[in-house]
Formats: sequence, structure tokens, C-alpha cells
Amino acid sequence: MAEDKDKKKKPPGVVEPEIPDDVAEGTYSNAWHVMSSPAEFVLDFGRVVPGRAGVKVHTRIVIPPLHAKQLALALNENVRRFEDQFGEIKIPKGRPGLGPTGFEQ
Repeated sequence: MAEDKDKKKKPPGVVEPEIPDDVAEGTYSNAWHVMSSPAEFVLDFGRVVPGRAGVKVHTRIVIPPLHAKQLALALNENVRRFEDQFGEIKIPKGRPGLGPTGFEQ
């Protein structure tokens, strides 16, 4: 019964994520690549390992443009909150998002 009351308290359209145990730990990524078409955005996440050439992609996420924009806004807001609490995140000089963090080197 209490569970039914909790569901009724949430605003319309708010969905509580259900995270399985095998996903809850997360997957570390220090490299990414973003591609787009008129219909979708493709986000590839991978890992650069010292001493190994290239990047091994471990996750590919495909989302519609609206969700890509919403994700960008959510990331911007969370970076702002992080920097308010811990200070500015400094981006190395050069081409932001490329080199040691992106797929292009």
C-alpha cells in the first residue's frame, strides 16, 4: 500500500529508473566519439589504455536529436554544479575533446 502512495506523489511524467546490479557499478570511460545524422546521435564510449594503440569501444548509445539536446543541457548543469562545489575543471590547451580524451589523436 505504501508503494502505491509513493507512486501517486510523483509528478506526471517522472519515471524512477530501475538499475540492475550488473549495471549499477558503472563502466569507466576516458574516451568518446560523437556522430550524428538528421535522425539520431551516436555516442561511442571507450577506454584508452597506456601502452596500447587505439581505443576499444565498450558502449554505443544511439539517441534521437531531442534527447541529445536534453543530455547536453543536463551535462552542462551538472558540470556547473560540480564547479560551484569543487572549482573549475580545466581543459588542456589544444583542441577540446580530442587528443587524450577523444578518439582523434
